[in-house]
Amino acid sequence: MSTIDPPDRAEDPRIGLLDQIQEPPGTLAKAFRQVGPGLILAAAIVGTGELIATTHAGAKAGFVLLWLVIVSCFIKVFVQVELGRYAVSTGRTTFAGFRSLPGPGPLLVWWCAGMLLVTQLQIGAMIAGIGQAAHLILPRASALLGNGVGLGDRPDLFWGVLVTAVTAAMLWTGSYRLVERTMTAFVAVFTLMTVLCVVLLPKDVAIQWNQVASGLTFRLPRDREVIMAALAMFGITGVGATELLSYPYWCMEKGYARSVGPRDDSRAWADRARGWLRVMQLDAWVSMVIYTIATVAFFLLGASVLHGQTEAGGLPDRVDEMIAALVQMYEPALGPTAAKWFLVLGSIAVLYSTLFAATAGTGRLLADFLRVCGYYPYDSEVYRRRWVRFFCVLLPVLGLLLYVSLGNPVTMVTIGGLMQAVTLPLIASAAVFLRYRRTDQRLVSGIVWDVLLWLSMIGLIGAGGYLAADRLGLIGG
Repeated sequence: MSTIDPPDRAEDPRIGLLDQIQEPPGTLAKAFRQVGPGLILAAAIVGTGELIATTHAGAKAGFVLLWLVIVSCFIKVFVQVELGRYAVSTGRTTFAGFRSLPGPGPLLVWWCAGMLLVTQLQIGAMIAGIGQAAHLILPRASALLGNGVGLGDRPDLFWGVLVTAVTAAMLWTGSYRLVERTMTAFVAVFTLMTVLCVVLLPKDVAIQWNQVASGLTFRLPRDREVIMAALAMFGITGVGATELLSYPYWCMEKGYARSVGPRDDSRAWADRARGWLRVMQLDAWVSMVIYTIATVAFFLLGASVLHGQTEAGGLPDRVDEMIAALVQMYEPALGPTAAKWFLVLGSIAVLYSTLFAATAGTGRLLADFLRVCGYYPYDSEVYRRRWVRFFCVLLPVLGLLLYVSLGNPVTMVTIGGLMQAVTLPLIASAAVFLRYRRTDQRLVSGIVWDVLLWLSMIGLIGAGGYLAADRLGLIGG
């Protein structure tokens, strides 16, 4: 077991090499060409949380929670950028920063690692959703192939096994460029799909502006079950706990920190760092716009199409059942076959993008967890790549096994969302500490940003605290 590295030591061994240092782009067009980590994040965000949790929240509450959806996407960006600022300016990872915190810092690292393992329930739900969606449009192939491998009683599992194997094989390379390019394509597909879903709604369920306005009045429903669904949605939509943790890793792999170079007291370094931090903030806000559009679209679908079903038989618990319910609404505009293929392929794009990006991010986080805990040398790129590959193969397999064991994607998503919601206050508090105690003060933003950062932390503490209290039975029914 290696010793822990000094708190001011950079993680990436390439930081400090002269050929890696670059001046920031001088124009907005050139800055947009450096966008990338946020697109991976958007792909990881728009998945089961939006397709299942957000749609269910809209179905349960109607339009009244629309404001919370928007707030949940917007407010977490400040914590995300602050963690990215720390990584880009110091060259250190999220877990390394957390471990340097006084007091319970090492415990926070272990908690986050445990949270990452629990959220593999969501990975299992994604695999389940893809399998159910594929079985919906290819039932004969599912039955034939499922019988061929002994899965005749659960033919959708064949697609789950196939998706698991393909994901593990693709991520085995550990290439950042592969992840970025793949996720950019998926982001384009699912953004177009979600917008078209809303635009093509038939007239009898088309969204009216007065309904949208009613959802922007900052009200909460009185039903306790709906409130819990709303808070679970708050934890899982927008930038969740796992995405907050992984974003700095993608920023470092993109090369932002290497371009800045090792921190020193010179004005040239500070100017270069501020330039690349502006690029990182642009990246974060671009991703926020993308995943907010998709998240709002899924919520509106639930509120407009499924809300009336809450009193008549309840909500669908399976992705294929939810798709089937939505297909009926689109048949007048697209026809039954086109409506089914449109929704199924769009749902698969949404779910697989999250499965792919989340697995890649969590694999890097768990590999770094082992490094900061001293299980391999901090500067060993060989060991890091080996562990990233190991986790990128293990995690989808674990998700598949969880689905086979539990079999209820909605429950799996809810548990994962609650765990992330409870972890969000810890991450937000750590980000605020890093901003004041670890980040170079030449690089911090102004008073308005600080106020919003504190509001972000307070909001995350409030939502996470309520959920924790409810789970512990401290809030009466």
